[in-house]
Amino acid sequence: MRIGPEPTTDSFIAVMYGETEGSTPGNALVVDPKKPFRKLSRFGNAFLNRFMCSQLPNQVLKSISIIDSPGILSGEKQRISRGYDFCQVLQWFAERVDRIILLFDAHKLDISDEFSEAIKAFRGQDDKIRVVLNKADQVDTQQLMRVYGALMWSLGKVINTPEVLRVYIGSFWAQPLQNTDNRRLFEAEAQDLFRDIQSLPQKAAVRKLNDLIKRARLAKVHAYIISYLKKEMPSVFGKENKKRELISRLPEIYIQLQREYQISAGDFPEVKAMQEQLENYDFTKFHSLKPKLIEAVDNMLSNKISSLMSLISQEEMSMPTQLVQGGAFDGTAEGPFNQGYGEGAKEGADEEEWVVAKDKPIYDELFYTLSPINGKISGVNAKKEMVTSKLPNSVLGKIWKLADCDCDGMLDEEEFALAKHLIKIKLDGYELPNSLPPHLVPPSHRKSLP
Repeated sequence: MRIGPEPTTDSFIAVMYGETEGSTPGNALVVDPKKPFRKLSRFGNAFLNRFMCSQLPNQVLKSISIIDSPGILSGEKQRISRGYDFCQVLQWFAERVDRIILLFDAHKLDISDEFSEAIKAFRGQDDKIRVVLNKADQVDTQQLMRVYGALMWSLGKVINTPEVLRVYIGSFWAQPLQNTDNRRLFEAEAQDLFRDIQSLPQKAAVRKLNDLIKRARLAKVHAYIISYLKKEMPSVFGKENKKRELISRLPEIYIQLQREYQISAGDFPEVKAMQEQLENYDFTKFHSLKPKLIEAVDNMLSNKISSLMSLISQEEMSMPTQLVQGGAFDGTAEGPFNQGYGEGAKEGADEEEWVVAKDKPIYDELFYTLSPINGKISGVNAKKEMVTSKLPNSVLGKIWKLADCDCDGMLDEEEFALAKHLIKIKLDGYELPNSLPPHLVPPSHRKSLP
């Protein structure tokens, strides 16, 4: 697979696992019964000449396969026809994949006409879409904030949904960062994206079931529409006129069927696309409604699916967690370079000295201004100092629970220093641990803890 900044990827490339490296051209691929691409033959030779499969023995590809689409055309180039319906092909893949990733560059945000049409082809698959804002290290923090806002505004015009898409910001390659101001953000975003991709095999069965339910509901609605059109057709004369009238009245027919069968408006196919499809059919050859089949579908949706769901959850519990392994997914959570290592509550985990000790002289000065009795301050006095951090009571309550090691409702100087250290961790933007890690336990309390 040849990639580069110039227009190299002019084909749809399926990157899949194989015992040996090699590539298979599109025409051979669609006749291979072991591959799931046979239905793509309907897009013709113009598409098949621009479709191939790259196979290689990579561990990542044992769990997932990747479909790389051609580079999106912009400017004058998009006026030249590709020779096949690009958006229809994208739609075919979108209905079958588990995740759709849209890639944007931080310094090149324009959504061309073709890209806009491509995104519209993903309608109905909004839950699968994720956005990657790449090369974010090439702009500074202020510019990145504006770029992110511009991207969301541009996407909002194309994807007609009030929900905000999940955008992963970073520099997704192995070269040094040009601008390191947002290094922590990029690392966290990359880990989130990796976790999302890693979990795909685990959720594959549920997603297939979800698609089955979606198709079943759609098939049921189609049956109502088709049988209604058949019923309205005259037996002898004026068939063409009646057909034209029914196609033009399709929005009204939708409303009528919604009321009659209590169907949600969201379950109906798009009016314009349905009208275009119906132009090519003879309504008199449509089938009448078969209530027994509709009943069977309803029974499946209400009873059979729930038992399938419980079977899937039982299987998931009995089997080991399926995660994508290999490549960039290995080694990212190991050693001192994993996300958050040596930061926040994990700071000082591999040091012999208690990490709080370096700031303890400052905390001790504060401690002795809070009227300690027998070397301890009361909860009331501790609260006066802790609330100056302006953290909410729910957070301060958690800090108190972690810091009061002997649970006596008072803090000695080491416990107070620990409380101040935990406040600092939270104020620096890190999460608090659910239980106190061994390296944060004050030295004088270590023997008393199991």
